[in-house]
Amino acid sequence: MNKKSKIYVAGHRGLVGSAILKKLKQEGYENVVFRTSRELDLREKIQVDTFFEEERPDYIFLAAAKVGGIVANNEYPAEFIRDNLLIQTNVIDAAYRYGATKLLFLGSTCIYPKMAPQPLKEEYLLTGELEPTNEPYAIAKIAGIKMCESYNRQYGTSYISAMPTNLYGPEDNFDLHTSHVLPALIRKFHEAKETNMATVEVWGTGKPLREFLYSEDLADACVFLMNHYSDSEIINVGVGEDISIKELAEKVKKVVGYQGEITFNTSKPDGTPRKLVDVTKLTSLGWKATTTMDEGLTKAYQWFLENELTTTN
Repeated sequence: MNKKSKIYVAGHRGLVGSAILKKLKQEGYENVVFRTSRELDLREKIQVDTFFEEERPDYIFLAAAKVGGIVANNEYPAEFIRDNLLIQTNVIDAAYRYGATKLLFLGSTCIYPKMAPQPLKEEYLLTGELEPTNEPYAIAKIAGIKMCESYNRQYGTSYISAMPTNLYGPEDNFDLHTSHVLPALIRKFHEAKETNMATVEVWGTGKPLREFLYSEDLADACVFLMNHYSDSEIINVGVGEDISIKELAEKVKKVVGYQGEITFNTSKPDGTPRKLVDVTKLTSLGWKATTTMDEGLTKAYQWFLENELTTTN
């Protein structure tokens, strides 16, 4: 990308898209376009075609998606598979028909089999059964990966697919009903501190291992990949190390300043036992995450205090 290339960030208000938009501006890219979901419903083909006809972006960061944690995936499976299939199909196809130079599709590490060897290598895709709690979302993302591969093979396009690990940071979803584990813990511990609750309940046993990547590190990786990676094969984006949910809860408790106890509700699902990605391919290209877990959690909690509370209170 050069500094004047027209760049479209799909999903610019979300956790990932907002970080990409911020990174592009920091790097001096001057011609970035975006639309809110009210202005452009990416599930509607006619609206997507009209946008591409008008703007004709050269580069596309496809960060728009319907996302959520275990609860949301379990309660809204039809929406997770339908909305994501529609969004990515419309954008990827329009990118081809309106002559975009390159597209980056953002998937998720939930595409990998539930019991795949650890750490997760890119070649493990489609080698086993998926985790049932997020299967509809994972299948939609796998379809997006294969759509990018297929367009590259048949039409000679340059579409790449990045698979980020669990993310957190500014613009995260802190709703206890639909969020992922880390932002949910931030809200739980904050509310417990504010109301002097004696205990905070965490779902599951606390034993599952998870890897967490700060959203602004992912944005840096996405811009890096757009400029330095052109392979049809998927590429993992992560930090290369993980912690248990119990350890995570303890870290969040410390950052928030909660003084009570943590209990684990073992009747609730744990999800996948471990999800650590192999980042050998990405590090060999010259990129590595720079935000530590403690630094990222402090920033995420500060953003929650300054933004989320003012909009919900």
